[in-house]
Amino acid sequence: MTLRRTAIRLLQCVLGFAVVAGSIAGGLWIYFHPAFRWEAGIVYGERHGRPLTLDVVSPEKPNGLGVVLMVSGGWKSGTNSFRSWMVAPLLRRGYTVFPVYHISQPTSTVMEIYDDVSKAVRLVRHRAKEFGVDPDRLGVTGGSAGGHLSLMLATRGGPGPADAKDPVERESSAVQAVAIFYPVTDLLNPGESTENLHDGGPPKSFVKAFGPQATNLAVWKVIGRELSPIYHLHSNSPPTLIYHGDADTLVTLDQSQRYQARAREFGRIVELVVHPGGGHGWLSMLWDIHAFADWFDRYLQT
Repeated sequence: MTLRRTAIRLLQCVLGFAVVAGSIAGGLWIYFHPAFRWEAGIVYGERHGRPLTLDVVSPEKPNGLGVVLMVSGGWKSGTNSFRSWMVAPLLRRGYTVFPVYHISQPTSTVMEIYDDVSKAVRLVRHRAKEFGVDPDRLGVTGGSAGGHLSLMLATRGGPGPADAKDPVERESSAVQAVAIFYPVTDLLNPGESTENLHDGGPPKSFVKAFGPQATNLAVWKVIGRELSPIYHLHSNSPPTLIYHGDADTLVTLDQSQRYQARAREFGRIVELVVHPGGGHGWLSMLWDIHAFADWFDRYLQT
């Protein structure tokens, strides 16, 4: 009888655990799959004979604010890369998310990629009323190369030529708040990155990404400076949140630390959250998007 009772209790525990685990898993699935409307493939330009596209991911209850997502890793991008669960906390807060895709390097150089994502922001701003967002309150997010492009927009974004024939080109590519993961901030000083050959040249795995003249050190100094956000910080740079792992060997933590220090010289807000033991990505990053949503709430809703 005792053995039977023990077996029954064990079975009850197992079943109870399964119910709890199932409830948690179901709750997580529901949370990361909020209701939204997805309009894909909106053309914002052309590069090398290929269309450049972005998507509009609209939440069930929009708050009238937009966040542009740089879909870029290693300055490579693909229209099949975005998954809505990546930005579930933003959608649940009511943010309309604009995943932006570009032609991958080395087909496009990083400078061309920056020019192209700038066009994407101009288009979003030009069609803001149609998309249901405030053109004067746009955030930007991304990780690694996407973080780099986000900071390029933050530091170099601004009005297009006033005499441009296309009204979209006259719009501003500036953003008003930034929340990103482990960005490249200084291409000329990569520190102890595994990409640093210590020869003064471009990152070893990305030489072709910077064009045929990148191996000319004199030319590289110009290219690298032009494409390094740290050299373009200014007194109006937007508030920026950066999450960076202290064990990242690809984009080392000092990239964000030096960017933060430089921003302070201009009196600008850059909050750096160091993830202990974090490499170039970590499992709990999805939860960190909650902090990104808080950041956008703080600086876009005021």
